[in-house]
Amino acid sequence: MDTESTYSGYSYYSGRSRGSHRHGERSRDHHKSRSKDGSRSEKSVTINAPPAEPLLGDSSVLGEEVQDDNWGETTTAVTGTSEHSLSQEDIVRITKDLEDSVGLDCRRYFSLTLAVVLGLLVFLTPLAFLALPHLLWPDKLLVCGTACEGLFISVAFKLLILLLAVWALFFRAPRAGLPRVFVFRALLAVLVLLFVVSYWLFYGVRILDSQDENYQGIVQYAVSLVDALLFIHYLAIVLLELRQLQPAFSVCVTRSTDGETRHYNLGQLSIQRAALVIIENYYRDFSVHNPALLTASKSRAAKHLAGLKVYNVDGPENNAATGLAHSQSRAMIAAAARRRDTSHNELYYEEAEHERRVRKRKARLVVAVEEAFTHIKRMQEEEQKKAPGDVMDPREAAQAIFPSMARSLQKYLRTTRQQHCHSMESIQQHLAFCITNDMTPKAFLESYLTPGPTLQYGRERWLARQWTLVSEVSVTSGLKEGAIFLLKCIDFSLVVTAKRIPCIQLSEEFIDPKSHKFVLRLQSETSV
Repeated sequence: MDTESTYSGYSYYSGRSRGSHRHGERSRDHHKSRSKDGSRSEKSVTINAPPAEPLLGDSSVLGEEVQDDNWGETTTAVTGTSEHSLSQEDIVRITKDLEDSVGLDCRRYFSLTLAVVLGLLVFLTPLAFLALPHLLWPDKLLVCGTACEGLFISVAFKLLILLLAVWALFFRAPRAGLPRVFVFRALLAVLVLLFVVSYWLFYGVRILDSQDENYQGIVQYAVSLVDALLFIHYLAIVLLELRQLQPAFSVCVTRSTDGETRHYNLGQLSIQRAALVIIENYYRDFSVHNPALLTASKSRAAKHLAGLKVYNVDGPENNAATGLAHSQSRAMIAAAARRRDTSHNELYYEEAEHERRVRKRKARLVVAVEEAFTHIKRMQEEEQKKAPGDVMDPREAAQAIFPSMARSLQKYLRTTRQQHCHSMESIQQHLAFCITNDMTPKAFLESYLTPGPTLQYGRERWLARQWTLVSEVSVTSGLKEGAIFLLKCIDFSLVVTAKRIPCIQLSEEFIDPKSHKFVLRLQSETSV
């Protein structure tokens, strides 16, 4: 044991010395490159930097390929002092991310505060028009008759209707944070503000200054304000909700890593709102992104590229040795070319072997799950004969039968490279759900045999994911023919191409009903 500990300590410090030596060389090279290119600054590095939180995504994916997925049986927790260091560029990037997040929160609260202030101004203005004459010159006002009192009821109900309509249209939980302001909503807010200010100016000049005695006319003036606000709300419904319902564009959405494609029909939307609709449909329609499926092709390409080696044989002192080295290099290049020509055979047999293993593991998994569910039915029949206090709940039943299928399920998930998408806790919860709702083994296995959409998996797979909209034109401009923009994420990006739906011309052709009539004539003489 002493020998082993001494050897491990030696290898650790020697590895650190070699790593520090290599790190010093890399830092010197990096310093030289930065001194050569003085025009570049740290800001150019942090323009499109991803958020600081998902930086461990790539390392976690690489770790998932070699980890043992026995769900806690062989898990090792490593603690101690971290050997990672932060450069000045990392500090600038993290600072920029924090500033962006703070800016988004401030903009969200500022918009909410502005909307609340504008809403209070709109609803309190008609009431102020009715109350100010009673407060400033009550003795000069004429008596309000029956028609004037009826207008009070009209104002009250119209304000109630306007309050409910504004609450239903505007006061909804935001679905996402957009990079730019919504143009139509901003225009409506400016229109309402100008409208209310103009009414206040007219009220101050013609009613407050002259202390108008006709209170019925003042009430009618307030009613006209409420009516105009109702019409503005109708305009808001048309611009914000109805305008985008009719399809005008067909967008093609392609995932950059695996080429999965979907097509959607969208109405008259801006680029940023079209991006929001596409992301919502992505979580519902696209299968979950699995980076582990892409590593096989990368490793295969790296293996074939590693077989091609070219040597530098510039030796002016020995021409014979130089010619021999050239001939050996040409021979190695020819051998690598022959291996490249047979790479399709290797790919074919690798895929066939993988499909055979998947079918084998799938068959074992189906049999194990069917036996487990059969055991559940026997347990349910036995529990019906027991006392009510001894009945096992679905959670306990799932924990009891899970070990019988765990090994087969683990092997299948590792073979199909889905082990990072499902944890032991999520599988047991799904099993308890199926037992509670009396579902079949096929219904339980469907979540693992067929990759589902992203929302089917845990919230950690999609909740904290941040998207970046990349467009050559302004994101507040509308969709146009041939518009192309990108939705970038940490692991992949969505390439969106917009095409206008063509105008369809239908023509009518009339067919005379009499043209379908015909006469069947039979010969009286037939051949015998």
